[in-house]
Amino acid sequence: MARSQPWYKALYAAFDSYDEEPYTQKTCEEVDFLIERLPTGSDTSLLDIGCGTGRHALELASRGYHVTGVDLSEGMIERAQRHAADRSLQVDFRVGDARNLPFEQQFGAALMLCEGGFSLVETDEMDREILESAFRSLKPGGLFIMTSPNAAFMFARETASEGFDPCTCRESFQIEANDAHGEMQVLDCTQRYYTVPELRNLLQQVGFRVTEVFRVSDGYQDECAPTSDDFEFGLICVATC
Repeated sequence: MARSQPWYKALYAAFDSYDEEPYTQKTCEEVDFLIERLPTGSDTSLLDIGCGTGRHALELASRGYHVTGVDLSEGMIERAQRHAADRSLQVDFRVGDARNLPFEQQFGAALMLCEGGFSLVETDEMDREILESAFRSLKPGGLFIMTSPNAAFMFARETASEGFDPCTCRESFQIEANDAHGEMQVLDCTQRYYTVPELRNLLQQVGFRVTEVFRVSDGYQDECAPTSDDFEFGLICVATC
């Protein structure tokens, strides 16, 4: 029987341990890195695409940014809204699809971190739609910071995942997870890995100018080029006119 929703939506519908995952533990340090690059002054409008439970959005709101957080998962947005209430922070959290964001030149900056939907969708065309949607959401000259799975990491493994196709840089795998009713389900998943030149070229096609590539290894590291030991890398871009 075919599933009625994509794997990434099914997984995050009841991902109760998300905030305890190892990759969510350096929020403050990651935001320190972002703050050094985000615009200052009168324009503090910021869009967090694939915001999850709002860890970056809430930390940025606590530091004075006016944040809108969008995620495909109703469960994640509900948890983000509870976290905001617990911390008495104002963030506009809403359910939405990163491929079709309802914004036109509205934000001075946008984030898409820890995949944020990008690379988890089923086709390369969908990934491009996400980048195009992010571009439309930004004011001319707006800043875009994103991370992506690193294809060099997969190519460098002596025993690469059996599900990784080097011709498409796409990995197929399965995850066991509880559904919203607490019943175990097996999800057929896919994830796209990118090389730095490939993603730089795609961003340029959409309308971004890449200004910095940074390493994602135990947090975000500036002045350090990504290596084949890093599962992810990050890029900083400017939306051209």
